[in-house]
Amino acid sequence: MPIKNRLAEMLPEIAEWRRDLHEHPEILFETHRTSAIVEEKLKAFGCDEVVGKIGRTGVVGVIKGKQNSSGKVIGLRADMDALPIHEQTGLEYASKTPDAMHACGHDGHTAMLLGAAKYLSETRNFDGTVVVIFQPAEEGGGGGKEMCDDGLMEKFGIQEVYGMHNWPGLPVGEFAIRSGPFFAAADLFEIELEGKGGHAAKPHDTVDTTVMASQLVLSLQTIASRNADPIEQLVVSVTSFETSSKAHNVIPQKVHIKGTVRTLSPETRDLAEKRMGEICAGVAATFGGQIELDYTRNYPVMVNSEEQTAFAAKVAESVSGKPTQDAPLVMGGEDFAFMLEERPGAYIVVGNGDTAMVHHPEYNFNDETSPSGASWWAEIVEQRMPAA
Repeated sequence: MPIKNRLAEMLPEIAEWRRDLHEHPEILFETHRTSAIVEEKLKAFGCDEVVGKIGRTGVVGVIKGKQNSSGKVIGLRADMDALPIHEQTGLEYASKTPDAMHACGHDGHTAMLLGAAKYLSETRNFDGTVVVIFQPAEEGGGGGKEMCDDGLMEKFGIQEVYGMHNWPGLPVGEFAIRSGPFFAAADLFEIELEGKGGHAAKPHDTVDTTVMASQLVLSLQTIASRNADPIEQLVVSVTSFETSSKAHNVIPQKVHIKGTVRTLSPETRDLAEKRMGEICAGVAATFGGQIELDYTRNYPVMVNSEEQTAFAAKVAESVSGKPTQDAPLVMGGEDFAFMLEERPGAYIVVGNGDTAMVHHPEYNFNDETSPSGASWWAEIVEQRMPAA
């Protein structure tokens, strides 16, 4: 069953929706315009129920099949938020909002799911109920968790849930997926170091926080290189290093460090947090300063369920006409993980072609991807809940 003719015909309309969203990006939970557009369209499509303000600005639509004897309920999720990046694409429909851009393709994800929702509302050729989920704040805000905390799964009786992301470098219309751990847990840390500031010409009268912090940055790298099993995936990245001094001749009183830890197993995650605390205490004792660690467990590991992954791959092959590729492990985070902690399901990637990578100021979602992505969502419903 290749790309659905109806969704191929809808490409100009889906692209128009997508480009409008691209032109007006909204960050984290501030997706007020986007959410209002999604609500309006779902109602116009004839969804049986449309509910807003789930997870603050999330939107949910309910579509019942021609038959509803199976009692099955499937959730389909797309993210809506943009990134705080200044766009450099030069497109006619480039962002009109300063320092905000759809640099990860969530505009495309939203438009594809709207296309699938319109098709499913028109045809209703399935036995059961589909719940289309439009989520804010995927980019670091934990919007998936907020929607789950608001009772998303329970309120709508969702039994399985499926998500999708575009993938630059993968040919348009092709898919890739993997069972089990797929995207990494994405934790955050902030470290405040305090010593004794003073004149740069008299370091012996100070407790030099710059030296202390430099040693700490290097020592943190030993968590991956010398503490974790080499077979296990672990990334410890310090991404910000700021001192309290702006002068050439002042040893700062304080240094502030920020960064992220990425892991793919609970054991490695526990090890990383434990060793980070121990290293901070050790460096502080060595240099005679004080170090305070604030470690935040953010997105968990995103784990695809085995049965649903095999099904999602089979559906992808029926849409693309090509074998579904084995996706690599990804050390990036994805808050669809929160939904997969609550219900079995699967997350797949669809080819965006030869484009700039996501989170790049020259990235753009490839509209030619839309018929494939929307068809995959529609086929998930029709093949998982076939009408008699």
